[in-house]
Amino acid sequence: MHVPSKSELEILQVLWDKGPSTVRAVNSELVKQREVNYTTTLKQMQLMADKGMLSRDESQMKHIYSATVDEQKIKARLLDIFVDTTYKGSASKLVQQLLGNGNTSPQELREIKEMIKKYESPRTGRGN
Repeated sequence: MHVPSKSELEILQVLWDKGPSTVRAVNSELVKQREVNYTTTLKQMQLMADKGMLSRDESQMKHIYSATVDEQKIKARLLDIFVDTTYKGSASKLVQQLLGNGNTSPQELREIKEMIKKYESPRTGRGN
């Protein structure tokens, strides 16, 4: 599986959020985050289509691009790489870092506790 670059991931995120879109629509979303030229976005999306990350519908005057890679699979792969390289594969060290940064709200902590309970539950097939 190809691991997308930061700029490829930004384009994929727009397509995952907005659905099939023209280059102009994608570029309009990207410029909300950072300055990027239309031609840069166009070239990047053409390259991504060549790599098989995007499909291009050429049946209309304006080409419509769609993501061909699954959002959850890409995010899981990126997280695996991040945890392996940054925390030596330790999910607990990652969680300790996240919780220790002081930015976790009481609501988020409650949600995390509920997730842990679900993973510990024998009914889910996870945990003990």
